[in-house]
Amino acid sequence: MINARSETAHLLPAFRDAMKSRRCLIPADGFYEWSRRGTVKQPFCFEVHNGELFAFAGLWERWRNPAGDWIRSCSILTTTPNAITSQVHDRMPVILEKSDYELWLDPDVTDFKAIRDILKPYDATAMRLYPVNRKLNNSNNDDAESASPVILDIPTQANLF
Repeated sequence: MINARSETAHLLPAFRDAMKSRRCLIPADGFYEWSRRGTVKQPFCFEVHNGELFAFAGLWERWRNPAGDWIRSCSILTTTPNAITSQVHDRMPVILEKSDYELWLDPDVTDFKAIRDILKPYDATAMRLYPVNRKLNNSNNDDAESASPVILDIPTQANLF
């Protein structure tokens, strides 16, 4: 499972133990969400402080696959959107404040109430979004052009009179 709702992860068997003792930081410098505009899926890039490195609140887990091999995986916690992300999606990843990293990673903190307040939407005034090339929709495209900003061609309504 790639994402987990921060509001309920501590209650679900799939995430309950990880929320208590296997929290992690997932570094990023941006993330993408898609908006359907007619028949077109348009990707948008979201950044913090114009591309500064930040960290998502994550949970990690280890489990055995059917062959008996140990698999390590992680999930990103999500929350309600802020004013920037709500323009494109109804959820957003939890982006932690740097000042909260230590608390999030503290193995002695096992009570959800102690960390609940840091699992909130990130300050929208510190974020920006921009549309990127639709080449990003194809995972075979792994180049700088795929993530480059584009100007959307938005048709305007003609005057009626």
